[in-house]
Amino acid sequence: MSGPTTIATLRAHLDTALPGAARAWLDQALDEAAATGPARDHTRPTLWESRFAEAGRRTGQDHADTARVLLLHAARADTATLTRLYAQGTAAERRAVLHALPHLVPGPEGLPLVEDALRTNDTRLVAAAVGPYAAEHLPAHPWRHAVLKCLFTGVPTDTVAALGERAHGDAELARMLGDFAQERTAAGRPVPLDLPRVLALTSPAAPTAKES
Repeated sequence: MSGPTTIATLRAHLDTALPGAARAWLDQALDEAAATGPARDHTRPTLWESRFAEAGRRTGQDHADTARVLLLHAARADTATLTRLYAQGTAAERRAVLHALPHLVPGPEGLPLVEDALRTNDTRLVAAAVGPYAAEHLPAHPWRHAVLKCLFTGVPTDTVAALGERAHGDAELARMLGDFAQERTAAGRPVPLDLPRVLALTSPAAPTAKES
């Protein structure tokens, strides 16, 4: 399965994209995060966590997600820290935590955050939740429902990491997609444009991402 964009690539992108003042702020914030590490007392936020919160103002909203992922990685944020930042954060901060999961959590311990995001109707959170971490760790049944959630809320299915690989030969997903299409048609509502493409991917004869 395809993995997340590497930390080195994310850093190189910001080094190019950020103006001088924002880049200097990020350099200092990353140094602070690396020196401090994950919080030991989760009742008292660390200095780098304050930087995490202000990243949007310092780097611009277009680059805030990437800056926050870099901060979490530099701080070696553990699952407890990620969970607290997610629970206490704004939607933008929660999105960054979701993007950081494949870089920091090698096992399924971060799945409660993915599952929480998938229960929302915030399309940017849903899109972040179906990235490489979910592709690797989300079990089949909730993963299928995540695909349907994308179709239902209008999140492009191109955002679903490893969609071709996981959908390949999935008869249950095909059934669910067919039922969903029938329900929409019976209700006089349009079938999402992405649905036929995803349905085609469930065919045992359909090429996977690795084969195509």
